[in-house]
Amino acid sequence: MGVEPSMNEGYSDVLDSIASSSPTPGGGSVAALTLAHAHSLAMMVARLTEGRERWKDGHDAAASTLASSVDGLRSALLLAERDAEAFDGVMLAFRMPRGSPTEVEERKQSIYSATLEAANTPLKTAKEAVTLLCSLTELARYGNSNALTDLAAAAELANSAAYIAGLNVRINTDSIESDEIDEIDFQIESLITQSTGAIEDIRGIISGRLGW
Repeated sequence: MGVEPSMNEGYSDVLDSIASSSPTPGGGSVAALTLAHAHSLAMMVARLTEGRERWKDGHDAAASTLASSVDGLRSALLLAERDAEAFDGVMLAFRMPRGSPTEVEERKQSIYSATLEAANTPLKTAKEAVTLLCSLTELARYGNSNALTDLAAAAELANSAAYIAGLNVRINTDSIESDEIDEIDFQIESLITQSTGAIEDIRGIISGRLGW
């Protein structure tokens, strides 16, 4: 019989990395990791719902969640890495030489490109978080009632992931101006509005089913 891995195996290394004095991984990576946890919990609830006659009304929602969250989990983990890489890219751009007009211009363009990437990465995290959150409504309504608080946790984590990612978008877009940046700001504002509406709906559904 195999030995079950400890929950802390490898996990504490990630937390130690976040807790270090290095600026990466930081909030953007944590947003993506939060989304990964949301996907994991959503899949757990789906698996506790699928194939059980009592929860047959939730089978379609469970199947849909599993179909999307398997890839969603992988994507979230990649986004956690990409976010750290994007921030490191910004720092490298700021360290570029500026001893001549040509170097100054090259540095300026590099900072812009790196900052744009640093904003777009958490924007993608926010998009994926909102997509997951909005998809959980039917599972909240018809999924296994014994796992409703787990589904609630998944929804709250997805909402938090979107909000945290939004903060990281804005801290980057605040530093530069362009039409591209304006579009990113518009998108993140819309995503946060969607997330807020979706989490309120899911909270209401779950509270109603639990009688709270």
